Amino acid sequence: MKKINVLLLLLMAASSLYAQDKPSKKEEREQKRLRKISLFREIEEGDNLFNREFSGGARLNTDGWTGFLEMGYRKTASTVNYFQFEFSEKRDPKQDRSSRIIPVGGGFGISSTPFVYGKMNNFYQAKLGIGQKRLIGGKGNKNGVEVNGIYYGGISFGLVKPYYLDLMNDAGDPNNRRVVKYSDAIRDDFLNHDLIYGAGGFTKGWNEVSLNPGLHAKVGFRFDWARFNDVISALEVGINAEYYTKKVQIMVERDPKSFFFNAYIGLQLGKRWNK
Repeated sequence: MKKINVLLLLLMAASSLYAQDKPSKKEEREQKRLRKISLFREIEEGDNLFNREFSGGARLNTDGWTGFLEMGYRKTASTVNYFQFEFSEKRDPKQDRSSRIIPVGGGFGISSTPFVYGKMNNFYQAKLGIGQKRLIGGKGNKNGVEVNGIYYGGISFGLVKPYYLDLMNDAGDPNNRRVVKYSDAIRDDFLNHDLIYGAGGFTKGWNEVSLNPGLHAKVGFRFDWARFNDVISALEVGINAEYYTKKVQIMVERDPKSFFFNAYIGLQLGKRWNK
């Protein structure tokens, strides 16, 4: 009997100690809340150590526009290697999109479709490259901005597409027209405002595209203001240089060239994760 009483006393003491050590439901909820705050703060304000990132964006260049996709792989805490695919269009600083009123008699007129006067070719570029992003300054807190320096280079595939105009054979006769690209034989008609009815259409000339390979490189700075480290919301500014193996002529009355240099500003959005 004494042994049973002693055993019961030991069980009661152990239960009492367990009850004292076990946190209450209120304490458990508080501990969970603190863990969430800690995790949230790490994602929001801690060091950015995600090892994968994917993003896309667009840039306005001083000589055109660019759309791009980027895949990044973290090399060290302060360095990310990335691959990028870009598609761009070069525009001559002298080109201007416009339209005109075509008189058709009786005091009436019709508006031409928009066209670029004096344009000879569209020049597009598909680019593949590899670069590196190096941390200059972390954002510090959720309201900060992460600053990175970037350098990047790769190969370019220039695509030269003839620009077509819809020309009237006789001024003021919109029912008698032809869609043509520039050639020396029709230079006077191609540059005659009175004969231009409008652009020949975006689909014209794709079967005549010629390839012009080249190289490109850029340097710049990227400013990421995203509140959370797993999100990319960045502004990029920099300069870009491109060289092509054959000279490209965009405008009839401008000299062809093989080297292009521009400054740019771009917006980039994406996600980061660990793999």
